[in-house]
Amino acid sequence: MTAIAILAAAFILDLLIGDPRWIPHPVIGMGKAIKGTEAWIRRSFRPENLKKAGVLLPVLIVGGSFAITWAALKLLAWVHPWLAWAAEAVLIATTIAVKGLKDAGLEIYHHLQKGDLPAARTSLSMIVGRETSHLDEPEIVRGTVETVAENIVDAVISPLLYALIGGAPLAMAYRAVNTLDSMVGFKNEKYKDLGWASARFDDLANWIPARLTGLLLTLSAWILQLDCRNAFRMIQRDAQKHPSPNSGFPESAVAGALGIRLGGTNVYHGVTSFRAYMGDATRPMEAHDILLTNRLLLTVSVLFVVFAVLVVWGSRGTLWI
Repeated sequence: MTAIAILAAAFILDLLIGDPRWIPHPVIGMGKAIKGTEAWIRRSFRPENLKKAGVLLPVLIVGGSFAITWAALKLLAWVHPWLAWAAEAVLIATTIAVKGLKDAGLEIYHHLQKGDLPAARTSLSMIVGRETSHLDEPEIVRGTVETVAENIVDAVISPLLYALIGGAPLAMAYRAVNTLDSMVGFKNEKYKDLGWASARFDDLANWIPARLTGLLLTLSAWILQLDCRNAFRMIQRDAQKHPSPNSGFPESAVAGALGIRLGGTNVYHGVTSFRAYMGDATRPMEAHDILLTNRLLLTVSVLFVVFAVLVVWGSRGTLWI
């Protein structure tokens, strides 16, 4: 039962303290490694070979993250097993962000409750890429709900699932995948060749977790007495409309559960972009929808940990499944 104890400890640790700024975060190291590797690839390969060289980024960064974490834990286990277990729980906790997501949503909600739209726009700008300076309250709510819903996959279910399968090394490898996508997985002129492999790897890594999240959100909607049937119906109807092969599942599920419509027009660096609608606008969006989304986030997270306990018990207590 060591595996599930470590996973549960990591989950509780994240809920209690999140990611304090005074503790160095592994993602910072990953970011520096990605920048260094990118610079080396650009120096070493001709522009026409960047697409092939782009495969090196996930191989080196993801493989390196796994290997370094595995080696560090083996060294700590040689000193004392409990030291390795504690370190593993801390490392897994750094790959998930339940508290961070919840707090980010709450901060925006409190600004809206006070009628402070400028502060709400500023807080929203910290968690989204779209321009927020012109947004009214319903659009601020939409941006918040969409971001929290989408990140249930990236920041909660995916890292927890990979931690369940392969402990901290695999969870850290997943975080490297996600960090690569956020840094180089763009379709612009600079990264369309170098970053394509990283973007596809991220899509692949999140494929199963995204669909699992959709099911867990449907069950969570039922537990919270929201519209679980509509959540499932919106997944079937709208999930594939999203430009991402994975993000549409949590967004459409949340939209259906809350009875609101997500998606619409966003502005990125002065360029207007339309994202397909998710759900039906059965009522206007309001600040309370942020709280409901946070409740779905917390319920989904707890459900997954319960699921993990059942899986480990079913596997007769093996270390990792």
